[in-house]
Amino acid sequence: MRLDKLLGELGYGSRNQVKKIIKMKQVTVDNEIVLDTSRNVDPSIQEVRVGSNPIAYHQTVYYLMNKPQGVVTAKKDNRFQTVIDLLKETDKRADIYPIGRLDRDTEGLILLTNNGPLGYRMLHPSHHVDKTYRVTVNGFLDEDAVPFFQAGVVFLDGAVCKPADLTILSSSENESEAFVTIREGRFHQIKKMFLSYGVKVISLKRISFGPFAIEDSLLPGDYRLLTVEEKEQLKQFLD
Repeated sequence: MRLDKLLGELGYGSRNQVKKIIKMKQVTVDNEIVLDTSRNVDPSIQEVRVGSNPIAYHQTVYYLMNKPQGVVTAKKDNRFQTVIDLLKETDKRADIYPIGRLDRDTEGLILLTNNGPLGYRMLHPSHHVDKTYRVTVNGFLDEDAVPFFQAGVVFLDGAVCKPADLTILSSSENESEAFVTIREGRFHQIKKMFLSYGVKVISLKRISFGPFAIEDSLLPGDYRLLTVEEKEQLKQFLD
C-alpha cells in the first residue's frame, strides 16, 4: 500500500496533511526516514512509525496453500471449486486473491493475499522468481533433456522460453520423474516444454515459489499463514 494512503486511512489527516507529515521527516519505515509519499509499504511485515509511535495496522494476510487437483486458481468459478472456497469462513475476505495461477489439474504451492501490489510485483519479470515443480512424464528422459531445457525450449509456434533447470530423478521407457525450475509463467508452459522434448506430463506439482516451499505435512487442500521469517522475505518485493 502507498504510504500516504496508509496514513490517510489511519486518520493522520487529509492528503495534504499526510504529505506534510512525511516531508517533515516524521515517518520512518524499518527505522529509515521516508520522504517519498508514494513509497509502497506493508505494515504487517515492516515497522512504520509516525514520530516515535508505531502504527497499528494488521489487515494484510498471507496464506500458503497446497492446492489439490481439480481446484481452480480463481476467486470464483461457476463450475469448479476454487482456492478461495477452500478457506475457512473465518479466514475468507472479499479482497483475498491468489498470486499467479496453477492449472486445474496441477497441484501444489499457491500464495493467497489481500496485498494486491505485492502480488503484482512478485510476478513481474524483473524479479525472475524461481518456480520449481515435480513432474512425472509418460516416457524416457535422457541426459540430453538437461541441456535441452537449459538452452531455452522452442515451442511449435516459434516462442522461445527462458533457460530452465531440469534435474532427472528417475527414468524409464514408460515413466520418468524430474524437478524443473522456470522463471516465467507462460500458458501451460511446463506441459508444452516437455511436449517439445517428446513426452507428455501426466502429473505436475509446484513445490516452491521464490523463497517459499511446501512441506510434506501440508496436505492437499490445507493452508497456513506465512511464518515471521517468510514474511521477512517478502520485503524484497516491496521496492
